[in-house]
Amino acid sequence: MNDAKKTSKQLPNLNLSNEDWFNLGKSDAWARRPKFLPEQDSTAASMYELGYSEGLTQISPTARRD
Repeated sequence: MNDAKKTSKQLPNLNLSNEDWFNLGKSDAWARRPKFLPEQDSTAASMYELGYSEGLTQISPTARRD
């Protein structure tokens, strides 16, 4: 499974680690996807939000330069 192409909307609410939620938030921000915070887990939502915010301030390592 390539998490970079998945969004949290496509993932069932599994027991993802905090790091997984953080990385998912970053990858969603890099891909310019809208935020989708998990509703059942406030810790996961916080980690996703943190990752998303950090992703917005960074340049994606896979971004192409034209």
